[in-house]
Amino acid sequence: MPRGDQKVAAYAGCSRLSEVAMTELSGTRYFAAIEQGTDLLAGIVADNDPGLRIPTCPEWSLRQLGTHVGRLHRWIAEMAATRSAEAIPARQVPDGRYPDDRADQAIWLRTGARRVVEAVQAAGESPMYAFAGTGPASFWARRMAHETLVHRVDAQIAAGVEPEIDPVLAADAIDEFLGLLSSPRYQHEDRAAGALPAGALMHLHASDDGLDGAGEWLVRQDGERIGVEHGHGHGDVAISGPAASLLLMLVRRRPAAGEDLTVHGNRGLLSDWLDRTPY
Repeated sequence: MPRGDQKVAAYAGCSRLSEVAMTELSGTRYFAAIEQGTDLLAGIVADNDPGLRIPTCPEWSLRQLGTHVGRLHRWIAEMAATRSAEAIPARQVPDGRYPDDRADQAIWLRTGARRVVEAVQAAGESPMYAFAGTGPASFWARRMAHETLVHRVDAQIAAGVEPEIDPVLAADAIDEFLGLLSSPRYQHEDRAAGALPAGALMHLHASDDGLDGAGEWLVRQDGERIGVEHGHGHGDVAISGPAASLLLMLVRRRPAAGEDLTVHGNRGLLSDWLDRTPY
């Protein structure tokens, strides 16, 4: 996803083409994911040189990655705590300085995760800033769960640790990301423009047991924007494999040519999609 404190976005639903919307996970599940993901990131921060480069975010070091995640958690926490209807400037968010000591950095990250969880829990369904206008504070539970997930994977890859992702959480993250691309509420004019040619269909299939229909997506160009629906179909290109691998491919944390992903059909369509849908 584009980087910077004011950029994280995703939409908690599918486009108007969707007939079977994926059921979102519980707030408890999202809050646990925020804290668990941050704990994994904090462990890597404590054990590695802050100058470690992040291959999946080439312009970042581990220090910059940690700073981004910790400040982002605090930014959302401050807006949730104050029920702000507008984005608060980052400079107004307290405790934004990344510590110099590694042990303190890990503590700072975990504190930020706890802060955003407590603030969003307390705000519940109260309206607050949610990118395009206001939305319920609970919107941020899902958004921060998946933002934290992707960035702890960034750190794990940099540290040579094989990421482990719960299939249900991975499928939900796919659903959210596709919603970001397809929702007119959160879509930027240049977002996913021409990612698929008119009439082309892309089928994504998460093969994990227990996902059922929530693990399949049909993606097509719907007029001037992307349309998404859950279901099975014969796409011009079809990609199948574990939900975690599909997610990491879509957010370009791993290649589409991995051994646990199968691609059928027009690989050029998939390549164009990945080129034109930056995370």
